[in-house]
Amino acid sequence: MSRSGRGGVRWMLIGWVFVLSAVSYLDRVNISIAGKFLAQEFQLDNVRLGNVFSAFILGYAFFQAPGGRLADRFGPRKVLTFGVIWWGVFTALTGAVPAGAAMALVTLLAVRFALGLGEAVMYPASNRLVSRWIPMGERGLANGLIFAGVGVGAGVTPPLVTYLLEHHGWRFTFFVCAAIGMAAAIVWYLIGRDSPEEHPWVSREEADHIRAGLPPVAASGAPAAQLRWGTILRDRNVLALTLSYVTFGYAAYIFFSWFFIYLNTVRGLNLRASGYYAMLPFLAMAVCSPLGGWIGDRVSRTRGRRAGRRVVAVSGMALAAVFIGLGSRVQSAELASVVLAGGAGALYLSLSSFWSVTADIGGASAGSVSGVMNMGNQVAGAITASLSPWIADRFGWNASFLVAAGLCALGAVAWLSVDPERPLRNST
Repeated sequence: MSRSGRGGVRWMLIGWVFVLSAVSYLDRVNISIAGKFLAQEFQLDNVRLGNVFSAFILGYAFFQAPGGRLADRFGPRKVLTFGVIWWGVFTALTGAVPAGAAMALVTLLAVRFALGLGEAVMYPASNRLVSRWIPMGERGLANGLIFAGVGVGAGVTPPLVTYLLEHHGWRFTFFVCAAIGMAAAIVWYLIGRDSPEEHPWVSREEADHIRAGLPPVAASGAPAAQLRWGTILRDRNVLALTLSYVTFGYAAYIFFSWFFIYLNTVRGLNLRASGYYAMLPFLAMAVCSPLGGWIGDRVSRTRGRRAGRRVVAVSGMALAAVFIGLGSRVQSAELASVVLAGGAGALYLSLSSFWSVTADIGGASAGSVSGVMNMGNQVAGAITASLSPWIADRFGWNASFLVAAGLCALGAVAWLSVDPERPLRNST
């Protein structure tokens, strides 16, 4: 048997989770492109539009830990299917808010909050899948591929939505995005399974390869006790990861929420140019996410997981601080887009390390552990969506980006106390 195991069912599933990941970002970033037109129709200023952005992120944040627990209990196949259908419905409802509605702002806030609840299951459930399907030595690459979907989904959104805006209006963009998600959910339900033992396409060689690379409890196939919330919330690793992921989320959401509008209204690029240059950070994310995972796996095999996960995470976040800090000060709009895209790419070099470590230390509760961590990330994102335009109004957009750069540096420091080789255990 080759080292990679005969058969590739696990990589097929990771590939489709990559698709779901891309769809999730298509359905959340579309409003940042259509937001200018939505705001004009409903007479929203940037602060109120930022509140609409934040409503999604708050729903997304608050349901991270419960969504992870659902994935641990019911499995990623059912939870992801239901989640994608749920968020598809509310994506469509975003485009269906009546013109001139007296309660338009309240309706938008409620719809986007509900959309966030559905999308919250995406990554905790995918992490639960990784913990059962992917050997520990392949988890960096697997998570990197899943999160490459973030870059691809967010990257194709500006040109796709811009095209739909120009030809069919802003409402139609949400209906198209919803239809794409519904189709992806159906395929996932047909091909997905919660464990290799349940999948009829898995060969014996691939099953043996997966089992050999899992921790003993997971490899045995015996049900494992769920970690108590107190155990998760008091753990030093979880606290350090969550703190670092808070800083990560603050920086990342500037690109997801405001980058297109920044290029269009602050840097003065026209609609089409803004759409194309707004792709650059997300393309950098798509490339650097699997690259960071691959490097982390390589270093982990030769130097141990503590070095492998830490080196990539610390380096990526430190580089992100430098690029984001410099990019906003570049005079040329086009060059600034490239430098800031470098910051987004460097940030996503570190991403796989976060999720690989939570899968490693969380085991059968990987969904819950990663949900707690990602809740901190999304709370920070909600703050970014509303705080960035507030800072920009008072101190300029350079200040907004410098705050994000400083937080990335803090996130790099927090990683120095993470020990990926210390799994969580309930105290007796």
